[in-house]
Amino acid sequence: MKTDTKVLKLVPKSTSPTPAKPQSDETAKVEEISVASMPAPAEPISRPSTPQAVPPASLPKTSKAGDLPDSKLLIDMYRTMYLSRRIDDKEIQMKGQNRIFFQISGAGHEAVLVAAGVVLKPGYDWFYPYYRDRALCLQLGMTPLEQLLSAVGAEADPNSHGRQMPSHWGHKKLNIVSQSSPTGTQLLQAVGCAEASYRFELIPELKKRIKTFHDDEVTYVSLGEGTTSEGEFWEALNTASNLKLPVVFLLEDNGYAISVPVEVQTAGGNASRLVENFPSLYVQRCDGTDPIESLETMRRAVEYARRRQGPALVHAKVIRPYSHSLSDDEKLYRSDEERLSENERDPVKRFGALLIDEGVIDQDGLQKIKDEIDASVSEAADQALAAAQPAPDTALNFVFSPDVDPTSKEFDTEDGAQLSGNPGTMVDLINRTLHTEMERDPSIVVFGEDVADCSREQYLNVVKGKGGVFKVTANLQRKFGGNRVFNSPLAEANIVGRAIGMATRGMKPVVEIQFFDYIWPAMHQIRNELALLRWRSGNDWKAPLVIRVPIGGYLKGGAVYHSQSGVSTFTQIPGLRVIYPSNALDANGLLRTAIRCDDPVMFLEHKHLYRQAYNKSAYPPDDFMIPFGKAKKVREGKDLTIVTYGALVQRSIVAAKQAEQEGTSVEIIDLRSLVPYDWDAIVASVRKTNRVIVAHEDSLSFGYGAEIAARIADELFLDLDAPVRRVCALDTFVAYAPQLEDAILPQSSDVAKAIAELKAY
Repeated sequence: MKTDTKVLKLVPKSTSPTPAKPQSDETAKVEEISVASMPAPAEPISRPSTPQAVPPASLPKTSKAGDLPDSKLLIDMYRTMYLSRRIDDKEIQMKGQNRIFFQISGAGHEAVLVAAGVVLKPGYDWFYPYYRDRALCLQLGMTPLEQLLSAVGAEADPNSHGRQMPSHWGHKKLNIVSQSSPTGTQLLQAVGCAEASYRFELIPELKKRIKTFHDDEVTYVSLGEGTTSEGEFWEALNTASNLKLPVVFLLEDNGYAISVPVEVQTAGGNASRLVENFPSLYVQRCDGTDPIESLETMRRAVEYARRRQGPALVHAKVIRPYSHSLSDDEKLYRSDEERLSENERDPVKRFGALLIDEGVIDQDGLQKIKDEIDASVSEAADQALAAAQPAPDTALNFVFSPDVDPTSKEFDTEDGAQLSGNPGTMVDLINRTLHTEMERDPSIVVFGEDVADCSREQYLNVVKGKGGVFKVTANLQRKFGGNRVFNSPLAEANIVGRAIGMATRGMKPVVEIQFFDYIWPAMHQIRNELALLRWRSGNDWKAPLVIRVPIGGYLKGGAVYHSQSGVSTFTQIPGLRVIYPSNALDANGLLRTAIRCDDPVMFLEHKHLYRQAYNKSAYPPDDFMIPFGKAKKVREGKDLTIVTYGALVQRSIVAAKQAEQEGTSVEIIDLRSLVPYDWDAIVASVRKTNRVIVAHEDSLSFGYGAEIAARIADELFLDLDAPVRRVCALDTFVAYAPQLEDAILPQSSDVAKAIAELKAY
């Protein structure tokens, strides 16, 4: 049979010294073939960062004779490649019949993905695939039925239990971590996952605590060439190379990011050429439509990472014979000539023809495999279509942890707590919590920009140490070492993305974003990854971690970029706990709850309150905790209620004392916890006073208080003797000039004026 597949030509190999095993007629000729005619691999590109590193060039470039693929492996690889293509085709058919709702294929990527699956270990290594990686997941052990259950949105779908689009892979047993739609967010999480391996080796106590660690495990992560335009790609390579982490990056380059060709995306049209100078990064390129060349290339890359020499990047040139998805029509931007030319490189067709040409299997044997797979895919599709859909009443399941309830009595040791020692500031008591919790739990790591005492640890004995720009993390590194307390690059997405990967592995990151004003580069990681991971995976995966964030104004000089208070941006994200203490004691107890919680927590620390004398406290015991969703009545009153939090608590107290002199008794409720908030405390107070002010530092329009005010008006309307009033910042930014800042942010005088007006209503 004549084919155009000689690019994959196999040639006779040398005689083996071991006796040949009995062979079937179907596979008898496989012992006479080799991979010798495949193109010699390009010289690996790497510059090891230390003399001890084994140069990538010393790794084997080709397999020894005894290691070459045998007939069973070749045929098994073909089976998976063909199976992957036929599932794509079946889903396309089902979409055309309106039996599923979305389809995005992995067609053209099958060869390099099956090769990756052959050399990696399911349930041992860790996987962060992207949506083209159908063939990888099949090779790792995912079944056609499991993939088609995802297509129909069935509850039994192991990828997301009907909560995500098809091809958003996830499988707990196989260590395939739930993936999402944003391009590139998986890269930093994969780096964090591999960093967990790295830190397991450095923190001996973790090996006893966490059982999923293996000395030679690697983390696989894949991406398309379009994703190399995302900043998180560069951040991931930077950290992986800097720490020499065991990450294998597979760049599946099909030439198009939807309709944008690679030469428009990338300077020079070749992303791997741009990154080849990263120290310790082992760069290899291959024809990703050639399964044999891909197998050898992936084997070298994985071996390099297993040896702990650093990360590897495989740049595989593949094709995209189908449109980006069924929502796209590639005929609108690709010529017929280009599409026909690419079709000649179809890996499934070429590999099947090659196996026949080289006598690995005959035409009848290949057709038998196809028929078996076609039948199995049709059967799996029928089973998937008959599978139960998720029940409507499960929609709220797994927004938060079903196992650990931070609002419960288990987390309430507040009442009767014995305080001791000289009063400390909020900074002091937060620092104490971090010290005692890190002593209790070796899985806690603290990192962020400037949080360490001194990254160059040889100088720790001669310098005072940084410990954060506000000194909140002072002396943590001195006590627990640089393996548990360390500085990050100046990259907020890097901080949060790595923390997600670590938390997925059982570590407890407590990270710091230096100023709330600069949290926005991490928004993708927070909104689309951190808060969603548990829900989108149906509780198969989780990332309980704490993000500490200095926030707020009243700094005299903080100005536009050091005074923001955009709380409502985060309180409206399901799955994210948001905590905001107003004093030192509450900060201590709430942070301890946040660390022991099983959910992601944003812990907001008002910069103005860090060292105020009025909110100091003596030190509570090391088990002191305040449950989430429990407000604190900081002042009794009978005429009017103020619901507030943060810096407005003290300003409300000042205004209430002034009102008391004028005959008005004001009750003040400090929410402390914004998600969840204590609705019962609000109800009880409003029903007692019948008048309410909601006061906060956020802007008036669309601020956090708007939700509280709306709910009071909706559910407590008959209890009100006056409209709900809000005292908030102006709908603008915080200025540098003191008189402008005072006018923009709510002051005690603004609260006092609202009290008087509401009392007189």
